[in-house]
Amino acid sequence: MASQAITSLPISTRDVMRQIDISYHEALFIDSYGPGFFRIGAHVLKGASLITPWDAGRWGGFDDVDAVLSLVEKVDVILIGTGREISFIPKEFRSQMEEAGLGLDIMSSPAACRTYNILLGEGRRIAVALLPVVID
Repeated sequence: MASQAITSLPISTRDVMRQIDISYHEALFIDSYGPGFFRIGAHVLKGASLITPWDAGRWGGFDDVDAVLSLVEKVDVILIGTGREISFIPKEFRSQMEEAGLGLDIMSSPAACRTYNILLGEGRRIAVALLPVVID
């Protein structure tokens, strides 16, 4: 009886949830993440990771400035995932990125994964440097 009442209600277009297909073309996107890992397609990266639309691999953290600086003129913004919670990044790292002209956006790693995929789907020149999520 209740299902008949539901199906008889008029449906407006504002009440319908639309499925949006995101196309990443050949770009690498983040499928999932969990404690200590990030999954890109069938590949699992353990620990800190640097992911671009064309490559994904291990990252040495904030001491690995050269890996991030190698993206100058290839990307406009680097998302920095600081782990489970948002936290400050080292001033020296930030100043080197700003001197090189790289925009930084600091957030938790889960938020950085989601934001990376959204911006990638929009065709943005984006990369993400992630510290792993650690469960206490």
